[in-house]
Amino acid sequence: MPAKLSAPLCRRLESAARRAAQASYSPYSQFRVGAAVLCGSGKVYTGTNVENASYGLCNCAERTAIFTAAAAGERVIRAVAVYTPTPAPTSPCGACRQVINEFGPTALIISVCDQAGRLETTLDRLLPDAFGPGALRRRRRA
Repeated sequence: MPAKLSAPLCRRLESAARRAAQASYSPYSQFRVGAAVLCGSGKVYTGTNVENASYGLCNCAERTAIFTAAAAGERVIRAVAVYTPTPAPTSPCGACRQVINEFGPTALIISVCDQAGRLETTLDRLLPDAFGPGALRRRRRA
């Protein structure tokens, strides 16, 4: 289980996710999502959703932030904050949960929205019995 983050650090991540949504490229859905990822190094990386006319080639904010962190050499995710322009918080989609699992199987997940609602949980609760790197290592030994 990840260590609980301090209230100021949670607020910093939530604010970074809200700011990231402003750069969203969402001309089709108009659904501006932002994410902020806290890595093991203590650095925060942000991302936003990027849509494409070929809808299947869109990328979520969470994955954009994680891929940016991974490209910078990060390999551990401690927390992910997600902002959605909704009345209630929205948790990461299944694809994003799987990608978060690669680097932070017990990462803290914080979802915030336009209202006062807030969801705080951990990835292992959102994606129980996840397939990850450990499953591949077990298969090679079998």
